[in-house]
Amino acid sequence: MNHVIIAGAGHAGIQLADSLRTEGYSDRITLVDAETGLPYQRPPLSKDFLAADGTPELVPLKARKFFADKDIELVEANPIVSVDRHERAVTLANGDRLPYSALVFATGARTRRLVAPGADLGGVHHLRSADDATRLRSELAAARTVVVVGAGFIGLEFAAAAVDRGLDVTVVELGPRAMGRAVSAQISEYFQRLHAARGVRFVFDQTVSAFEGDAERVRAVVGGDGRRYPADLVVVGIGVEPNETAATDAGLRTDNGIVVNEYLRTDDDAIWAIGDCARFPCRHAGAPIRRESIQNAVDQARTLAATLTGRPTEYHHSPWFWSYQGKTKLQIAGVARGDGPITVVGDPGEGKFSVLRFDETRLVCVESVNHPAAHMAARSILSTASPISQEELAIVAFDLKLAARLSRTA
Repeated sequence: MNHVIIAGAGHAGIQLADSLRTEGYSDRITLVDAETGLPYQRPPLSKDFLAADGTPELVPLKARKFFADKDIELVEANPIVSVDRHERAVTLANGDRLPYSALVFATGARTRRLVAPGADLGGVHHLRSADDATRLRSELAAARTVVVVGAGFIGLEFAAAAVDRGLDVTVVELGPRAMGRAVSAQISEYFQRLHAARGVRFVFDQTVSAFEGDAERVRAVVGGDGRRYPADLVVVGIGVEPNETAATDAGLRTDNGIVVNEYLRTDDDAIWAIGDCARFPCRHAGAPIRRESIQNAVDQARTLAATLTGRPTEYHHSPWFWSYQGKTKLQIAGVARGDGPITVVGDPGEGKFSVLRFDETRLVCVESVNHPAAHMAARSILSTASPISQEELAIVAFDLKLAARLSRTA
């Protein structure tokens, strides 16, 4: 009997199980999760879950009834600890051994830890899981002075939530600008000004050498140059690392992620990987990458479901992403490969604009601030096989909606 085992019950794992049933797969499906309870959405954890008003609630990806109706076995708090590739079987943490015809790693990623003296003090937090968010929220009410280590998406989303609570917030960042590895200089500058206007202080080009505190909790963050930043609560947001240990132990190829081909298959014909843990060949980036986004997780799951049910399908979806920081929404479509030409559409002064990024002359990425129509048009344009040039966009005055309509007509 065929048996698909999915390691991980986040967006990728849940979508794969659902899509397999939609595609007509009728044999056994087992979702193996490391956490207890219904799988939940993670994006709200750094936003709505930490808001001062209201009662925080986890948002389930699916209700309990879904698993019964779809005949999907959900194994909770019992992750895979080893894989026997020869016998095609996995061993769970409780010792149970399950055979598989196809094994899919959808294990996601874990927070990268900052190795420094005092990192284990009370009041020093990371934010990835529901448990992380629950502990952090419980301490926010008594906090007064917050230091955020890392000016990436998670760090700035949390900084916005902390400022909404009236807290004193300092962001300490290793790089020269906010979200520097992910967005253009124009977007970095805009969000830095936005947060600074609300009271957030930024310290760039600064390492963290230690966390100082007493027997109970953290009291300051110490920079690499010796400067001290007072804090009674710290959130470390310096990125994530793929959960690839079980794959590595099984002898599968890993390189900042479980390495897969364009069909999302590993070197083993019976093992696959999707979502945050997978390193896949991306034609949009021009190189193998690992992408951390719900869109990527969901689209890879749907693509793999088609392959596993007899329709081999390559994964080449155009990426997109979003981040809510306070009341401001950033949406990104596509991938910029470097510092190519840029055109700004709209008015940053009005808080509604888009940054069009080009690889030489070809449009490759659009970053939109409070500009959802432009974002949707950009997704439509970038999903087509024929790239659009800066010159062609200039003909329609860089009107992305018009360009998208013309592209669909063509």
